[in-house]
Amino acid sequence: MRITFLGATGTVTGSKYLLETGTRRVLVDCGLFQGYKQLRLRNWEKLPIDPAALDLVVLTHAHIDHSGYLPLLIRDGFKGRVICTPETRDLCGILLPDSGFLQEQDAAFANRHGTSRHHPALPLYTQDDARTALRRLSPLDYGVERDFGDFSLTFRNAGHILGAASIMILQDERRLLLSGDVGRPDDPIIFAPEPIGEADYIVVESTYGDRTHPTGDAAEILAAIVNRTAGRGGTVVIPAFAVGRAQTLLYHLIRLKAAGRIRDLPIFLDSPMAIEAGEMLYRHRSQHRLTDAECRALAEGIRQTQSVEDSKAIDANRLPKIVVSASGMATGGRILHHLRVFAPDPRNTILFAGFQAGGTRGAAMVAGADTVKIFGDYIPVRAEVANLDMLSAHADQGELLAWLATCNRTPRQIFITHGEPAASDALRKRIDERFDWPCLVPAYRDSFELA
Repeated sequence: MRITFLGATGTVTGSKYLLETGTRRVLVDCGLFQGYKQLRLRNWEKLPIDPAALDLVVLTHAHIDHSGYLPLLIRDGFKGRVICTPETRDLCGILLPDSGFLQEQDAAFANRHGTSRHHPALPLYTQDDARTALRRLSPLDYGVERDFGDFSLTFRNAGHILGAASIMILQDERRLLLSGDVGRPDDPIIFAPEPIGEADYIVVESTYGDRTHPTGDAAEILAAIVNRTAGRGGTVVIPAFAVGRAQTLLYHLIRLKAAGRIRDLPIFLDSPMAIEAGEMLYRHRSQHRLTDAECRALAEGIRQTQSVEDSKAIDANRLPKIVVSASGMATGGRILHHLRVFAPDPRNTILFAGFQAGGTRGAAMVAGADTVKIFGDYIPVRAEVANLDMLSAHADQGELLAWLATCNRTPRQIFITHGEPAASDALRKRIDERFDWPCLVPAYRDSFELA
């Protein structure tokens, strides 16, 4: 068996791992590159392997940096099935068409304003491409071993978001575990990641491989930010990932409001995707920690805005409020319109909630940028900017090490991916110090035989 790293090397995006098992070529994850332009340009480059030569795609979870290249792969010739958990299938039904819509919107904007060197500018793929891709998704439950001839695979719960999985590949007594994105052991909504057990080779993510999440009470800090902002007559604008982070934020906000710990401000969820993702919690009740009453509260305690007109009305309303909108790194979506209106006012707060990839507006704002470019204009950032790192859905360094410690034999090799270079190398050093396991950080297109 051979593994080749075609993404998530030196970056937290673009996850793609090619497995060649002898008779089959399998792509594990099929994500878009995001962030810096030089990474995003990879989305337009020809894959190192012909999509028609692939036999199978397996998804760890639905986030676009793991699934968002799939419509392009299928449009360019992939004919096989896409294996994922039932929850990932349903979430991709929300995320992939929205990604196609954003691609179309970006191309239309470039054509209207002449901001592209290409005439006309074309979308990477369309909503129709995304809907076509959805027909290929084939669900497989956690814990069910599926035989594919010369290998088998099993999904394990990885935490992180609804439906997220680690993938155990078994071939001739060799066990390869691909972590996907590893969740937190004490997430208020999603179950803790399953232990590893036996594995000969492990591919592990390292988004937070060089840091520990703050230990403060997230609800307490969130309450202080909301009350401080409301006290000066401002609005709290929260860029949030529509799947996972938005639901966690709403969980805390609704509980704080019910307990009287924050001002009685209206809470707007301005993301059709996040609204649909919240409804998924009802549909997959057994896959998370929330009770039926808590699921209902996520919908009943907020003002959901579906239409563009309702979204615009939020910006016209200058009374104090809380606005949760996508995307989580401010790379696109309705949040850009809200930032354009609220970022210049020092009474307001822009509150991020997790990792901000290099090259994104979120990373620039958290780092203290005075201006950000939105729709071709430079918008001043005078609002307070904060980041609730402790609400991240990714395990931090200590939690990753604790998860690796559940491997009950010494692996032959650890591959560290899905992290910025400093984070990946810091995790490599800690694994070496704590476990003395063979460990390396692969580069883009590196290939290894798994003996």
